[in-house]
Amino acid sequence: MIGRKDDPAFLYFPGNYRWSMGLLICLGAAPWIGIEIDEVHRVGRALEEHVGDDRAWFEEWTRMGDKIVARGRDAQAKGHRLTAASCFMRATRYYQTGERFIHPRSERSMAVYAASVELFKAAAAIIRHPRIESVEVPYDGTSLPALLVHPDPEAAGSRPAPCMVFFDGFDVTKELQYGYGIPDLAARGIGCLIVDGPGNGESVRFRNLPLIAETERYGTAAYEYLSTRHEFDPRRIGVMALSLGGYYAPRAAALEPRFACCVAWGAQWDYHAIWAKRLDELASGKVLSLSVPPEHLQWVLGVSSQAAALKKLEGFRLDGIVQKMTCPFLLLHGAGDEQIPLSLAEKCLAAVGSKQKTLKVFSREEGGFHHCQVDNVTIGVHYMWDWIEDVLRPGA
Repeated sequence: MIGRKDDPAFLYFPGNYRWSMGLLICLGAAPWIGIEIDEVHRVGRALEEHVGDDRAWFEEWTRMGDKIVARGRDAQAKGHRLTAASCFMRATRYYQTGERFIHPRSERSMAVYAASVELFKAAAAIIRHPRIESVEVPYDGTSLPALLVHPDPEAAGSRPAPCMVFFDGFDVTKELQYGYGIPDLAARGIGCLIVDGPGNGESVRFRNLPLIAETERYGTAAYEYLSTRHEFDPRRIGVMALSLGGYYAPRAAALEPRFACCVAWGAQWDYHAIWAKRLDELASGKVLSLSVPPEHLQWVLGVSSQAAALKKLEGFRLDGIVQKMTCPFLLLHGAGDEQIPLSLAEKCLAAVGSKQKTLKVFSREEGGFHHCQVDNVTIGVHYMWDWIEDVLRPGA
């Protein structure tokens, strides 16, 4: 249970797993988008007497976001564009940190989320290192919103560069995922297409695209989009995803053989079984280690009942699928992950058909012990980016 004395992680709300993880998701982006610990601490102090009140959580993070946006607008008016971009990046994360627990979504929460997306675009229009392009990935008669983060030209050289497709998890977004080390990946000469797939980010909020089991459908769409871009080498396009993305990416790589490699940042195996157990435990009054309220499940699946949600989750199983994977595969997992047990990571790795496959487990002593290394994002990012660089280098 979170809050144990031998846990070295920074747990701001020791008795509340969800709030502690939510704050760490925000703070973990500090090395790449300049999250300010003073600002985070001010929000935390304002919430000390309201732990568990998700409306208070939303209002305090939104209030801080508003404050930083105002600072950025003032800098922009004075011609200080880079200061403005920095403020807009931070405000985006504060807004999305606050909005993630709201169920049902309200007109106000949707407006705050929409503002966060526009702020990120405004910052991206200013930043040059790395260059960030908002793009649309054609998909199933519509399109998926994405961020194309271009590789550093000097590191990439004159030949077409490698690129990773990066899908969200259960409750994160393309803007949040940019803050998880993507500038460092670009600095290595590797591009990244961060996609709000069905059930995530803008796709579920504004485009009525619910979560689906067949991740190869949008995996193939993302691959084919990148293959049309002259900047990238279609033989060196990989796929990765975070958290529930430990289902998305392996399935996509197993059923779309053109992907050159696959990274699962956190394991999955049978998501139906995970939620069947969770819902039983919730019904018995047990407090679970969930990253968002349980209502999030029905919302992203586009259904109105738990029974309907479980029915849809019947397809979210990797057995019989990952055995078909042939590309190099990396799976990262925290030994103390309280959402997905380590045994499932071991089961997934054993089933993967790839000859080149690696399971990296992070221990309490080294850091990265929790779910998707939320307690030490850098250690996870460094391991992944080193592996990807080795696998996708020319001639590898």
